[in-house]
Amino acid sequence: MATGDTPTATAEPTGGRRATKPRQHKGLVLVFTGKGKGKSTAAFGLALRALGNKLPVLVVQFIKGQWKSGERTFFEALALAVEETLGAHVEVYQMGRGFTIERLRDPRVPMEDHHAAARQALAFVQEALLSGRFRMVVLDEILGSIKAGLVSEDEVLALIAAKPADVHLVLTGRGASEGIVAAADLVTEMREVKHHYKAGITAQRGIEF
Repeated sequence: MATGDTPTATAEPTGGRRATKPRQHKGLVLVFTGKGKGKSTAAFGLALRALGNKLPVLVVQFIKGQWKSGERTFFEALALAVEETLGAHVEVYQMGRGFTIERLRDPRVPMEDHHAAARQALAFVQEALLSGRFRMVVLDEILGSIKAGLVSEDEVLALIAAKPADVHLVLTGRGASEGIVAAADLVTEMREVKHHYKAGITAQRGIEF
């Protein structure tokens, strides 16, 4: 086999010939949590992989507000090319009113506005998840929204329960509860070993946003 070739999954030989094992498609619930950096980054990487496999993707950000982040700019620029070349589509919505969980306390934005934005995002996701238009749905910082009291754990568990069988649902944010962990198929906890913030280095373009 030449370098770079990928072996094909096979079943036991039938009638002297190898039969190709059909690839199972099961929509998974994937959780990226923990205090370390990389939760959203991991989710966006999955979104790119899904698009490369012609799976339509929806990304909804629950905390970040209406400003241009690197991921939003990239996905918006990519959308037309993905549609034309792969026949898949990607949609990104920043539906929050903040930047990080910590900055939800910014007095310039009343908590009532954060609550209203989260309710709107949740209603949008409930409809989109059942629309049949997406095979991967990324809910960025939805776990942080639970911690902040913007949405409830029961509401997120209801989303998981209502998820169509062929849709991957990706949840990110700190502090995944026992209930969320139990409902997930994959849980990765990001652990901080060292962070540039603690050296007084502020958020960097292309790294944090």
